[in-house]
Amino acid sequence: MDTTCKSDEDYDIQGDWFTTEFLNDIKCSGIPNHRLILKTGVPIMLLRNIDQASGLCNGTRLQVNHLGKNIITATVITSKGIGQKVLIPRMDLVPTDSGFPFKFSRRQFLISLCFVMTINKSQGQPYSKVGLYLPRPVFTHGQLYVAISRVTTKKGLKMLILDEDGNPCNSTLNVVYPEVFSNL
Repeated sequence: MDTTCKSDEDYDIQGDWFTTEFLNDIKCSGIPNHRLILKTGVPIMLLRNIDQASGLCNGTRLQVNHLGKNIITATVITSKGIGQKVLIPRMDLVPTDSGFPFKFSRRQFLISLCFVMTINKSQGQPYSKVGLYLPRPVFTHGQLYVAISRVTTKKGLKMLILDEDGNPCNSTLNVVYPEVFSNL
């Protein structure tokens, strides 16, 4: 349940101002949505480090085995500990920079559905099959390399590259800003 934080100096007033429905509708970077729709068997991704020693880090992908009210049982499907059964707890989260003039707390699992992921989230993880969708040129130096190097074999790589008009093509620009390197 989403609530205003008791530590906020205007806590007594906020209970009257902010309804539960209003707090539930807030979408904030780094905080999962109030409502997660999951079912057994779906792939999920951790949004924060939970237990680094066990490999439960931001970006780790898992498959849901069982859904409980306060615990999700899942199996690690990428990274360190593939096949390991883990428990994901529901936790109290307070956004540090929500852009709101009040503090609120959300009790939620630190996960999101993960049928796809960004290039940055995939960094450091090997995959047997990678589908790369590039609707525009890759914008950061080295990012194209990171995307392509995630796949373990050339046969496992499929790419869809679009030109300026949205039509499929067979090449893309690897945008590099040389001025970044001029003062090194």
